[in-house]
Amino acid sequence: MHKYPKITRSSLHQTLHERFNDEGFLTLRDLPHPSLLKDMEKATQRIALAIETGERIVLIGDYDVDGVVSTTVMKLFFEEIGFELDWIIPNRFRDGYGLSPTLIPKIQGYDLVITVDNGISAVEAARMCKKLGIDLIITDHHLLPPEIPEAYAIVDQKQEDCTFPYSDICGAQIAWYLIASLKNRLNVQIDTKNYLELVAIAIIADMMPLKHINRAMVLSGIQLLNQSNRPSIRAFKEHLDKEQFAGDDIGFQLAPILNSAGRMADASAAVDFLSSRNIYEARTKLEKLVAFNSERKEIEYQITQKAMEQACQEDDVLVVHGDAWHEGVIGIVAARVSRHFEKPAIVLSRCKNGDFKGSGRSFGACDLFEITSSCRSFLHKFGGHQAAIGLSLPEENIAHFREKLQESYRLKAYRSDSDDPDILGELDFTEISFDLTKLIRQYEPYGQGNPKPKFITSGVKIIQSDTMGKGGEHLRFAFEQKGVIFTGVKFKSNDQFDAGEQVNISYTVQENHFRGKISLQLLIDKIT
Repeated sequence: MHKYPKITRSSLHQTLHERFNDEGFLTLRDLPHPSLLKDMEKATQRIALAIETGERIVLIGDYDVDGVVSTTVMKLFFEEIGFELDWIIPNRFRDGYGLSPTLIPKIQGYDLVITVDNGISAVEAARMCKKLGIDLIITDHHLLPPEIPEAYAIVDQKQEDCTFPYSDICGAQIAWYLIASLKNRLNVQIDTKNYLELVAIAIIADMMPLKHINRAMVLSGIQLLNQSNRPSIRAFKEHLDKEQFAGDDIGFQLAPILNSAGRMADASAAVDFLSSRNIYEARTKLEKLVAFNSERKEIEYQITQKAMEQACQEDDVLVVHGDAWHEGVIGIVAARVSRHFEKPAIVLSRCKNGDFKGSGRSFGACDLFEITSSCRSFLHKFGGHQAAIGLSLPEENIAHFREKLQESYRLKAYRSDSDDPDILGELDFTEISFDLTKLIRQYEPYGQGNPKPKFITSGVKIIQSDTMGKGGEHLRFAFEQKGVIFTGVKFKSNDQFDAGEQVNISYTVQENHFRGKISLQLLIDKIT
């Protein structure tokens, strides 16, 4: 086992503080001005003209949480100023991603099209808009492709000549900056800060680094969520039986439920829920989303089991495929397979045209995009980044593709490194206390770029091990080390452990609130 340094409260405080040495802890007062975003002024003037002259405007969103929130923020702002804005979120199964040529028939007759969280790759659709005399404003946050669409204005902080100081922001943040700019231009009395409760959800769900302005916006957003009278947020608090939200509630509860609409049916249902006008409407719409999420979990579980059975464990990169595996969940399945086997994984499903379409998730240091790029000759479509890819290929190429992928992986000489970079050090049970969790809370919210402190403790004795949850899918433990006993929970595990075993555990520490009592609990990541 890797030798980790001993952790104490003071060394933990120093380690967490060092994460913010570059810029310190920013507040909303430190947010850059909207005009620093390239083309923001141009986009604002064009939209303001359309509002003042009564032109027809349509918004094109995306089906993930960031796209849903971006669409909702724009929709609610236009409702507040009393202007009718039409909106479309493409259907994952019918329309494909973002502003694509398939949407053009739906947007004919509009004067102005605005995209949120998509559009930077919409070269062909942009040409079609121009032919139809429709002005196009693209707002996006993704990397720029080799060819940029021709549009009236493009607001994307990744553009080389953009002076906005932060490159890692999400689509909902760009949408928020756009409404802030419009508010100033239109001189309307609207508090755009209130929209940060929605924007915070997108920042966390889209896995933006929780530093600099992202941290400031999320902290403010969570504060607003906890005071919120928005019907959708009230309904969600009822559903969770919680009065206060933390970052984990957004990442592990709210985001998957919002995402499930786009994965299982149509993301418009998530926008409708977030825009609910009263609590009764919100409860009904939330029920629909919760049902989608339950269906998603069930289908995902079934496909994951099949994928696990099929995986060839001798391979360095796992490639599995099946007939008509649900397109909306194969990305999550790839992530589950990857985490289980601790290897990059690609999950493919046969489409109606006979081709196989799929998603891949990387593991460790492997640049999955790079090694898959060397196999492009076998693929019809391919895109993504280091950690996640999307692709399609004909059935007859699967075996050759899989073979070439292993070769490409080996050429890169990746080490199978089992060290977890999120583990900060060895923590004795004697150091775990409410003072420790109080210190950990000071550096919230945790997430991408600011991972929750994870510890390892060796020489731990298992006193008790039981299954819990529906169908016994989780494990509950009593652990003892140096005379100190803690309970621990390991989710989604069917491993078996015996009382009396000596093990090493990696975990995070959490406060468990139950029936008015607070106790400390270990959330177990790994037992070896």
